Parts: sequence; structure tokens; C-alpha cells
Amino acid sequence: MTISSDRSPAVDTSAPKTYEVRTYGCQMNVHDSERLSGLLEGAGYVRAPEGSDGDADVVVFNTCAVRENADNRLYGNLGRLAPRKASRPGMQIAVGGCLAQKDRDTIVKKAPWVDVVFGTHNIGKLPVLLERARVQEEAQVEIAESLEAFPSTLPTRRESAYAAWVSISVGCNNTCTFCIVPALRGKEKDRRTGDILAEVEALVAEGVSEVTLLGQNVNAYGSDIGDREAFSKLLRACGAIEGLERVRFTSPHPRDFTDDVIAAMAETPNVMPQLHMPLQSGSDPVLKAMRRSYRQERYLGIIEKVRAAIPHAAITTDIIVGFPGETEEDFEQTLHVVREARFAQAFTFQYSKRPGTPAATMEGQIPKEVVQARYERLVALQEEISWEENKKQVGRTLELMVAEGEGRKDGATHRLSGRAPDNRLVHFTKPDQPVRPGDVVTVEISYAAPHHLLAEGAVLAVRRTRAGDAWEKRTAAEAAKPAGVMLGLPKIGAPAPLPVATGSGCGCD
Repeated sequence: MTISSDRSPAVDTSAPKTYEVRTYGCQMNVHDSERLSGLLEGAGYVRAPEGSDGDADVVVFNTCAVRENADNRLYGNLGRLAPRKASRPGMQIAVGGCLAQKDRDTIVKKAPWVDVVFGTHNIGKLPVLLERARVQEEAQVEIAESLEAFPSTLPTRRESAYAAWVSISVGCNNTCTFCIVPALRGKEKDRRTGDILAEVEALVAEGVSEVTLLGQNVNAYGSDIGDREAFSKLLRACGAIEGLERVRFTSPHPRDFTDDVIAAMAETPNVMPQLHMPLQSGSDPVLKAMRRSYRQERYLGIIEKVRAAIPHAAITTDIIVGFPGETEEDFEQTLHVVREARFAQAFTFQYSKRPGTPAATMEGQIPKEVVQARYERLVALQEEISWEENKKQVGRTLELMVAEGEGRKDGATHRLSGRAPDNRLVHFTKPDQPVRPGDVVTVEISYAAPHHLLAEGAVLAVRRTRAGDAWEKRTAAEAAKPAGVMLGLPKIGAPAPLPVATGSGCGCD
């Protein structure tokens, strides 16, 4: 496609070019967007002012392809930017991520004003492709079929000064019938343990005190080298890093979840008592149709072992309602597992067709009204259990890592917010002495709601941390620069928590 050359040349070349990244989908996409921001800033771009809503020199869409209407959402957003681009000389639009990997040339055919399309394997090419599109005055579509460089080797503009994602693998070797991720991100490729630990140590040296190990299936880590205990060894190695206070990971797969991982979690003090373990369905026939290589008994057995080793662990999950062929009896089995497992929270999804997956063409597609009714019953049950489990926290004394931007009513209620070791969200009374995101406070829980806890009494202790120092330093530096805008999903603070979902996550682990 050739870009029109009759636009007005009145462009302020003295001001730095601005960018905006809009992120959709899973945590891997959020982390990829941190890379995209780092690449653009390394190329001289600065973030567009907050609230610019597409009024930037470069707008990047980092897309997700796991929902049935993902493409409609993308083209709708692209359509809204078309007149903005027509009136803004030099503006460029780029589309990357899973939908770009899947649709390739279709994007520029449906939206010919797009300048760059790139895939999940070549995000490092974005600045080059933008410049090439500008010089050649035509759209650049470049989709790599395999990983060109492990993402963690790329520059990063991290969204938090004190909490960080650390990718340990990319891709997935599973063949779940509802999931298109393996087709778009490829087979699992593990990162060298030494490189992972070097990145964590470097982050800690910069002030980070919490890391979340990230992969499509983190506990399959080591499959490249045939070491089934590689992930538990990695957890223990993280425990030896001085200054690293909290270690989390997401998401494991029940098939690969072994006893040595449970032991490592229980015996490594800085590995947090939190586990996100995707269930998807409690029905053995549905799990078989999904090509999930475990059954209800195996799943509940893992939960029982975790609870025995880590009594205060908060366990969260993903559940799909209305998978093709799901009967009322199948759904009742899912409710049974929810009652037995007593999840702290759950991502709950109504099944939607993922184009390109085997499930999309299966017989027995469930009517929308049936799926909706089952979904509402599941959410109601999980709400009840979440509230009951949260009530057990009342009276406990907890250490919270102070967060920013997680309490929407904090300003009106004169509270601050933080995360407990098990990742529960706690709103607490603002103490007299100043506290910063990344600092640690000790509080007593006084009230429980289904999705958060309150500590209404006085804060018992405040511990100023190197992480708080890092946040303060970064905030001062940002204040001296043009105002920034956050990525599409995350805010400054800890990596996104795992609440009951409304369809924004991918639910494909």
C-alpha cells in the first residue's frame, strides 16, 4: 500500500515524537508491551500525554486473538483512528501480537491506513519497520515464523519500579482444543536459567523487590533440556537472591505440576503462598474433549497437597463455561470442584469460539442463553466462596506491599492499598507517616468483602524499603519529563492481580 504524499508538511520536527501502546489479552502481552515501549523510547520516542486517546505520532496495538470478536474490536479501534491519522501529518499506526500473527495481510486490506504489521516472534523489529514504512511510503508487513530473539534480550520500559515480570519461557507444547496460542506463539522455548537469574539480580539491584515468573506454562520449564525439576530448582535459586522479597509465578498447568514444586514453594520463604491453577472444567468428559491431560481427581489431589504443605495459600483458577458438548451433569461437576477447591478467586469465562481452534467446529455448541445461565450460577457460587474465604482473614496480621492505583476510592476514603503475601488486595487506613509504593506496612484485617479486605485500624508498622526508594527516584525523574501514559492494561504497581474475570484475560493456560 502506498501512503498518500499530499499531506501538509507542517510538522514540528523539534519536538520528540510521541507514542502510545494499547494492550489486549494475557500477561505475556502486557510484558511484550513493556518491551515495545522500551524499543520505542530507545528509538527516541516519548510517551504521549495521559488521556491523549490516540493523539500520538505512533499508536501501537498489541493484540489478542483468543476471543471470537477480537478482530471486530481491533478494526473498530482502527476505524476510529483513521480520521485522526488523516488530519495528523506523519502519524503512524502499527498492529502486533497474536491477531497480527494470525491475520497477517488481512489487516492492511481491511485497514489500509495501517503502516506496520508485525508478529509475536519479531517485536524487536518495530522501530525499523516504522522507519521503513515512513521512507518507502508503504505498509510494512513482517511476520516471523519462529522466535528471532528471546524477548528478555530487548530493551524494556517497565511499568513498575518495584515489581516486575520476568519471562522464563515462550510458547506452549500443549494442544488444548479451545486455545490458539501454540499456533501463534509456537512451541515452548525455555530461557537459560543463568540468564533468568541474572535478570532478577539486576532488577533487585535497581530496587525491585517482587518478581513474577512468566510463561504460557511455567512449570513445564526445563522441557528443552529434559530436567523435570528445573522449575522447582529455579524457585529455590530465586530464594537465594538477597533483597528479593516476593516471588510469584503464572501460569502452571496441572499436568506438569509436581511434588517438588510444592516442596519448593513451601520451603522457600520468598515464594509467596499463592497459586493460580487453571481448572477450565470439572468434568472428565469435557476435560478430555478439551485435550486437558488431567482429570478431576488429579486436580483436586494437587489442591489437597498444596493446602497440606501451605495452609494459608490462596488458590485461584480459570474456568470455561459452555464448552461444546457440556451437559448439565458436566456443569454440575465443575460446581462440585469449585465447592471442594474453595478458590480465593476465579477467572470465569463464557466459552467463545476461537477461530482456528478445533473446538470452534465441534458439534454440540451450547445456546447462548444456556451458557449465560450457567455462567451466572458459577459466578454466584464463587462470589459466596470468595467472601467466606476472605472472612477467614479477619483478625489476621499481615504485611502488605504498598501499591499505587489499585484502590479507586482511596482518595475519598483516605486509605491506601496494598497486596498481602497471598496477593489479596487490602485497603488500609493511611498512616500519619509517609509511605510509598514498594514500602511494606503491617496491618490487622478488620473486614472482608468478596474481592478485597479492609484494615480500618491504625497501621501497626511501616518499613521503608529500597523498592520505595526506587519508586520515589523514578517518580521524580518522570516528573521532569513530558507526562506519560500507562499501557493498555497495567498501572504503576505490582503486576496485575487475579480477580474474578469478566472476559479480559485469555484463559488459555
